[in-house]
Amino acid sequence: MNLYQLRNIQQRYRDRLVLDLPALDIERGEVLAIVGPSGSGKSTLLRLLQFLEAPTAGSIMFDGIALQGQTDLNIRRRVATVFQNPMLLDRSVRDNVAFGLQLRRQREIDHPIAAALERVGLSEYARAKARTLSGGEAQRVALARAIVLQPEALLLDEPTANLDPYNVSLIEALVRDHDRTTIVLVTHNIFQARRLADRVGLLLSGRLIELLPADRFFNAPTDPRTRAFVNGEMVY
Repeated sequence: MNLYQLRNIQQRYRDRLVLDLPALDIERGEVLAIVGPSGSGKSTLLRLLQFLEAPTAGSIMFDGIALQGQTDLNIRRRVATVFQNPMLLDRSVRDNVAFGLQLRRQREIDHPIAAALERVGLSEYARAKARTLSGGEAQRVALARAIVLQPEALLLDEPTANLDPYNVSLIEALVRDHDRTTIVLVTHNIFQARRLADRVGLLLSGRLIELLPADRFFNAPTDPRTRAFVNGEMVY
């Protein structure tokens, strides 16, 4: 069953068409990696999936619900995003992870916070100031802040860019152990996409060139542009 259904999507900024997707289905529980060069429309797609923007044209359905205009808060709360450069509050690590739960007025938060910090390997940093952490640790705080909300969809925007191998391995392990959460991973790193994704799509100039199961995407793509991208050739 599909969690997202996008049809005839176009996103324009002034006169510039930045995204043009006739159709995109995102299956419940899958890890979908979207790869492509900078400026190809990947971040724009994530903003649509997070309901931060409405498309200029076309329709988005989430869990069978047609979305129009301002998206209901209860639906937006079913999706969480981790950005490449997370914005952390000038508070403790624990307080950062607690923030979303407190906004939702959840009463019992101690156990979920402890469990989320344990999953990202930061239990011993619970009382540390979040803004004193390394880049990799800060990214893991942002990931804990997202997963503690138990979202149905988790959107990851270059979650391991510029991180050391240790933090990359921890974050990738969390993605592999995603507990049936639907994950959309935007990455420049095709090796990471190959390691983690069930399906992989290539975006070029706002268009989805090819979307295939990961094994076929890397070993038997049908579009020559996909083959060139996988082989590291210049295609843009």
